[in-house]
Amino acid sequence: MDAIFNFDSSILLWIQDNVRADFASPIVKIITHLGDKGIFWIVVTLALLAFRKTRRLGVFCAVSMVIGLVVTNVILKNWVARVRPYELIQNLELIVHRETDFSFPSGHTTNSLACAWVLFRRAPKKWGVSALVLAILISLSRLYVGVHYPTDVLAGAVIGIGSACLSLWLVPKAEKKFPAMKKLY
Repeated sequence: MDAIFNFDSSILLWIQDNVRADFASPIVKIITHLGDKGIFWIVVTLALLAFRKTRRLGVFCAVSMVIGLVVTNVILKNWVARVRPYELIQNLELIVHRETDFSFPSGHTTNSLACAWVLFRRAPKKWGVSALVLAILISLSRLYVGVHYPTDVLAGAVIGIGSACLSLWLVPKAEKKFPAMKKLY
């Protein structure tokens, strides 16, 4: 565990010393706050659910985010109980508010990639690529602002993409088992 902590710490301190810039920090703060409580991605999903033409895509997004939420926020954060990096890494400066939950895995990353990966796989290319780029920026912003370790973000990415893939597999299975679902689309 010390090797992982040292690896994570060295990356965060390197980002702080070599990547952070006064002109970039306000922009990165906006990007990171887009992931707060999943609100941005929930709004995207609700917008997709509102229209018959995009409703099925919205269902995929909703299912993927619920899976990610359960795995990340309900199970893993409480089971692993990893303390935030700014609590343990000497000289790491936090540039946003302190978080109240545990660090591992990154919920911002999980939620962002759960929704964005569905959009990347199923939406028109310009929307899917844009969503994926935004999700990656939100994920990386968590390192920049000092609230997550790199391994938190990596785990969140794996869980988010895995949740999206599971959703893309589960929803069609549910539609076969419950044909009335298709009438909703």
